[in-house]
Amino acid sequence: MKKLPKEEQVLLEEAAALIRKDVVRMIGVARSGHMASSLSIVDIMAWLYWKVLKTNSENPNWEERDRLVLSKGHGCPALYSALANRGFFSRDELWNYRRLGAMLQGHPLAKRTPGIDASSGSLGMGLGVANGIALGLRLRGSQSRVFCLAGDGELQEGAIWESAMSAAHYQLDNLIMIIDRNEVQMEGIVEKILSIEPLDAKFQAFGWHVVCADGHDFSSLDYALSCGVPGKPLVIIAKTVIGKGVSFLEGQLLDRSVVITRDLVDKALGELDSGGMKL
Repeated sequence: MKKLPKEEQVLLEEAAALIRKDVVRMIGVARSGHMASSLSIVDIMAWLYWKVLKTNSENPNWEERDRLVLSKGHGCPALYSALANRGFFSRDELWNYRRLGAMLQGHPLAKRTPGIDASSGSLGMGLGVANGIALGLRLRGSQSRVFCLAGDGELQEGAIWESAMSAAHYQLDNLIMIIDRNEVQMEGIVEKILSIEPLDAKFQAFGWHVVCADGHDFSSLDYALSCGVPGKPLVIIAKTVIGKGVSFLEGQLLDRSVVITRDLVDKALGELDSGGMKL
């Protein structure tokens, strides 16, 4: 596996660090949100928006853009930060996250937020939406790609597997699914609640090309993306850590009784070397 050039690696690391701090601040200001689940996809978001996706912040609906469907819509703070920092809208909007009537709600809204290609939130639905977009683009002769970022817990939904079957049937090789394999869902450990393994063998049986990657290693993600083959959709099973970057959240089960306090947010930001909750 080829390592990224140092300059590119540093750029992506800086982008990921910025997104992590934004995620913690946004959820801290809102006093609600899915912090640990958002943190597990930060590196993937930095890699997508600073290296992979073909987009245009001055023309968010540019026809030739690549599309992203965030199937795990509750992880949207990471997406919102990436979009703001790439110029799709003002960073000031981040601090209105989850406020009534604000641009940035608890799940992505395509009609309200520049840069959002599909509304999401109901788990298991994103891959079907991505299928439709990918098929439509191909019928138009477009070279654009469609990325679908899904959580591992939502793979327990039957709609995911119907969509996986149709993507392979239509040979959607312009579709890339990335699975945030952090092994944790709302109620506990994914494998204890309803096992989804062997995940690679299942997708292979459904006709997909499967590659495993380290979801916090940009070179690993880059290599996985390069492994696509003609005539098959590509799924990248990205091994991640829930709460990545904040020690008291990393690898931990969600305790829904925990209140997001100023002290908790400052502790997280302190670890991220931000100097506290300053907006």
